[in-house]
Amino acid sequence: MNISSAIFDCSAPDRDSYPDESLPEFALIGRSNVGKSSLLNLLAGEQNMARVSSTPGFTKLINIFTMNKCWRLVDLPGYGFAQIAREHKARFNKASADYLAHRTNLCLVFALIESGLAPQKIDLEFVEWLVRHSVPFVLVFTKTDKVTAATVQTNIAAFTDRVSAWFEKLPVVFTCSAKTGQGRQELLGVIDEQLTAINAESNRAVVPAEDLVPQTSIRENRKRRPDLNRPW
Repeated sequence: MNISSAIFDCSAPDRDSYPDESLPEFALIGRSNVGKSSLLNLLAGEQNMARVSSTPGFTKLINIFTMNKCWRLVDLPGYGFAQIAREHKARFNKASADYLAHRTNLCLVFALIESGLAPQKIDLEFVEWLVRHSVPFVLVFTKTDKVTAATVQTNIAAFTDRVSAWFEKLPVVFTCSAKTGQGRQELLGVIDEQLTAINAESNRAVVPAEDLVPQTSIRENRKRRPDLNRPW
């Protein structure tokens, strides 16, 4: 996939501020300082599209970008940021939970995990939340340039082992580095596959109503009420 245009759409505090649901969306979320904004810039091919900060929790709003005029990247606030006032943390985490649970044109979530760390409780809890709410996602282990390949593989194995009981089949795992560019084409390939599938579904030939088999998407099957006892 080639990115020919990357345009900032809006910063949304809640669903009333979202753009319409006409375009497929792919969201990035992870623990604060996991390298989310850097990865978003890498995917977009725009070094300064999303502002990168060394301060955990800098992203407070849901930032939405339109790519190639036909799909969107969504930068969700990181969870677990300690330096933001408690009332702001609660508000923005609830906004993320609401987006993930209710946004019908959300195709896939990139759940970011720092590759240099052993499994963190907050990451495990967040993945469990995604599973319970039937949110489609893949795991993306970031900052692989900062540690050895052996450490990356050890931490990935430990993390997938901790979550394996929640799945019949483990989620797909990717690794990436915003510094070296590793993983960019693989992640864009996932997006391309999703868009191709959506286009194929849209272009299906019309068949007689009596021959139709009811189809219910994952999104339509999802529980619509986020767990506000643990707002992300």
